Amino acid sequence: MGKFGWFCTINFSLLMGALLELNKNTFFGWMLFGFVFTGMVILGHRYMAGWKFPARVLGVLAYLVLLIGIFLISQPPVRRVKAGDSIKPAVTEVYSTAGGDVTGVVLKSGVELFAGIPYAAPPVGDLRWKKPQDPAPWTGVLACDRFAPMSMQVQNSPLYNSMARIIGYHDYRIFLGDAFREAASEDSLYLNIWKPAGKVEKAPVAVYIHGGSLQTGQPWYADYSGEGFAKDGVIVVNMGYRLGVFGFLATEEMASEEGTAGNFGLLDQIKALEWVRDNIASFGGDPDNVTLIGESAGAVCVDALCVSPLAAGLFDRAILESSTISSKEPPHSYRLFDEALSSGQELMEKYGCSTLEELRQIPAEKLVGEQETQHHVTIDGYVLPDTPYALRKQGVHNESAVLHGFNKEESAPFLLFSQASLEDYEERVRRWTGSAADEILALYHPETDEEAKQYWAEIYGALFFNYSHYCLNRLEQENHVPSWEYLFTKDNRRIGCWHSGELVYAFGVIPKGTRLYTSEDRALADTMHGCWVSFVKTGNPGTVNGQAFAQSEDASQVMEFGEQTGMIEDPWLPLYQIFDRMYGWN
Repeated sequence: MGKFGWFCTINFSLLMGALLELNKNTFFGWMLFGFVFTGMVILGHRYMAGWKFPARVLGVLAYLVLLIGIFLISQPPVRRVKAGDSIKPAVTEVYSTAGGDVTGVVLKSGVELFAGIPYAAPPVGDLRWKKPQDPAPWTGVLACDRFAPMSMQVQNSPLYNSMARIIGYHDYRIFLGDAFREAASEDSLYLNIWKPAGKVEKAPVAVYIHGGSLQTGQPWYADYSGEGFAKDGVIVVNMGYRLGVFGFLATEEMASEEGTAGNFGLLDQIKALEWVRDNIASFGGDPDNVTLIGESAGAVCVDALCVSPLAAGLFDRAILESSTISSKEPPHSYRLFDEALSSGQELMEKYGCSTLEELRQIPAEKLVGEQETQHHVTIDGYVLPDTPYALRKQGVHNESAVLHGFNKEESAPFLLFSQASLEDYEERVRRWTGSAADEILALYHPETDEEAKQYWAEIYGALFFNYSHYCLNRLEQENHVPSWEYLFTKDNRRIGCWHSGELVYAFGVIPKGTRLYTSEDRALADTMHGCWVSFVKTGNPGTVNGQAFAQSEDASQVMEFGEQTGMIEDPWLPLYQIFDRMYGWN
């Protein structure tokens, strides 16, 4: 074949093997690849050595074309994700719900997992952009051993996701059984339950709302698996809810038809909470001891539900991680009703629709790309009668206590490809902070590109994440609601204290056998998770290393979870005070 031919063949083959693995292509693709590669080797040894150079090139190109064809025809199929952590997990006893009987699977830890229990009717066809309806009851026993499809969203290719695990999370693993794409559908209003092993009675309940900018996300992600809580006696429930254009679009006709618009995703969450109220006792849970937990956009939803009259009485306490919308002018995931209606009208015109019925006829796969313009909690006058800030100022709140906080490097993933330099630092500050820019530039005055990068990351993180927790603290104090605030600062070899980095610690689910976390990380996870469990059970996070986790009585003290753990003064207080003046905080 010649050196050139062998060089190309070997490198094309190595690249093909990497692509088949990273893209999760089927076993059929690997078989074809093996067959073609073997044929190429035999052909090269027996025949191609005698070919002239142009013929060798054509032979190698033909091999490349075959590899591309194999890659395309062996794309991974779409499947629902299995709920168990073994090949054939044991089945639980039968539990009864209002809709019918269910069974789940038993995990290796003994925790029982029920995946894909319907809590509302599929919001498809005429039910698209309507309030969630009761699910149809079923006969027989529903085997809840696979998670329901994730809510409709723009999905990255498996190849992209694999590269993200390698570059962003550093936790990519090669193993059998993952040659598929995770299913997504409008039919996604199902919930999952992690229950402690054996018979339990009056167990505290934690209901988790996943993040993802109200555009993406799924309930089965390992970083917030309910197994850690369930091993400590807490029943955990999470759910799929409508995202993007399907969950947060608002139009005039919609508002007239349903009496609300723009918050169908929130209405889904309220429907799931009602299901918990009516059914969780069958699983041994206490419907009068429910804590609502959310991270990122999930925390935005929790904050909205804390002031929604429709959620009153459905939960007792709240945990908000890495976001709230209780600042006077929330910087993301939020809009006023007029803004939502204007955006909805633009979308109708874009698709040439004059009625909502016409818009309902458009396939979900075509509409799903509108998530960028339709991912905001809306002040609709129904789910949210007013802004969370204004409602809390009026003394409105559904929670009896709150645990909340943020991570040291919240902004890191959002600025990964948009880092500041000395050249553009001032322009960025002025663009985002307007009249407060001079004060901020005096407080954060970089002299090098590295300082500009660091300072902008701190300002951006404080503006979009940290500051809102400072606001929530003060509003809770006005309403005499006990409030505890944390700051997560622990670095590790995965994503450290970036946005969402605290989840595996708080949920107590650091994977076994990974070298990305050290014994110090596991010890910190025991401490942090212990605070979360204590709060869910009692409404108080308790003590940390013998020191009381102090309430945020003056909004300046936070509990640091990191290399050093203990109460400290919030490092960004001077910046918050500038933001207060910028927003006109009362």
